[in-house]
Amino acid sequence: MIKRLIVIAITIISSCSFAQQGTASPYSFYGIGSLKFKGTVENRSMGGISVYLDSIHVNLKNPASYVSKNVDAYPFDGESRPVKFTVAGTVSEVGLIGDNSDVKTNSAIFDYLALSVPLGRKLGFGFGLLPYTSVGYKIDDINDDGDLIYRFNGEGGTNRVFAGFGYQLSKSLGIGVDLNYNFGTIENSALAFEYTSEGEIVQYQTRQNTRSDVSGLNLNFGLSFKTMLNSKLELSTTATYSPESELTSNNERSFSTLLFDSFSGSELIRNTLDDDLESQGLKQTKVTIPSRISIGAGIGKPQKWFVGGEYTYRNTSNFSNPIFGSDISSYENSSGVAFGGFYIPNYDAFSGYFKRVVYRAGINFANTGLVIKDQSIKEFGISFGLGLPVGDRSLFSNANLGIELGQRGTTNENLIQENFINFNVSLSLNSRWFQQRKYN
Repeated sequence: MIKRLIVIAITIISSCSFAQQGTASPYSFYGIGSLKFKGTVENRSMGGISVYLDSIHVNLKNPASYVSKNVDAYPFDGESRPVKFTVAGTVSEVGLIGDNSDVKTNSAIFDYLALSVPLGRKLGFGFGLLPYTSVGYKIDDINDDGDLIYRFNGEGGTNRVFAGFGYQLSKSLGIGVDLNYNFGTIENSALAFEYTSEGEIVQYQTRQNTRSDVSGLNLNFGLSFKTMLNSKLELSTTATYSPESELTSNNERSFSTLLFDSFSGSELIRNTLDDDLESQGLKQTKVTIPSRISIGAGIGKPQKWFVGGEYTYRNTSNFSNPIFGSDISSYENSSGVAFGGFYIPNYDAFSGYFKRVVYRAGINFANTGLVIKDQSIKEFGISFGLGLPVGDRSLFSNANLGIELGQRGTTNENLIQENFINFNVSLSLNSRWFQQRKYN
């Protein structure tokens, strides 16, 4: 098990060099970027619901998942739960549609790396790393005459290291808490083009450059309740809550004079002057991260099928980021609903590989909370996925494949509509950590 984890961790870390540009969305210009963390591939393949908690998959949205009932099958023999390890990545293709343009872009990102370890019969521990938000855009603002007026560029984002505990209060009720450390760097630039009275672009232009190094802590509390309604049907309910928190942002701003080549679009910096943010009270600012609450419920036959729904609410109207202001944008409270589930033909079939495959599907609707030119930015998606058994069948490890198709934004008020396809892949590996000797 340890050798397997080391090999996979090295592979993921080495791949991060090409997976830093986690988005190509123009909406990542706002706030601290586009939210990348949407749960595990298993969650996302079921519309994003995190209601279903079991003993063989990590659930990154609800820390109550770190503890669950022991696995009856060999080699656990009802004595323990497995050590759970998971790692994932996503490749996205996005079509950006405006009033007079249609552009296709793509991006790749490492999604998460996490480990959950049982500590006795009633306690579990989990920790991991994941990208939380991502910034990656290049926007050219062109007027009705076809003249380039502004050029905006941005990159970076925030990452999250988390550690938490889950505790089994009773056979049906579990609780948990995660402590998250968020950190990252966001860089933005804005170039305003000047023209001569004859309509020729001025040779020397001025570009504003802003860099923010953000960091801070926040908490996430989780609750799960599972009970058998009868001999076949099981009810699952969950709730999570993240209180409002603040990130500290250490900021730098400068203005560069550059030589702009209108034919090639190249920019050659001549000199740069630093802005005095200290005198403006912007050298160090606080970024308010809104509170978040979600509740979900579902019903199913254990190890056979499950259907559920989840509602999420964020107090996004309280979001603030003083260093990145915008006259055309604001925030309102956001909410979303998701529905999904899975089906397994026969999880312990001795023959017929596809009888043991997990088939997943889901749908979701969300108001992101971002408002631009009085237009609420909304998102819709459908998803499908497969959980493919791998390795020793007694350990219930699997490779998860998922595809998400959706739409974000609108073309109203000269905005951009995104049509996206996300291809998700993860490994979910399980193993017995310790086993007590029965014979000496």
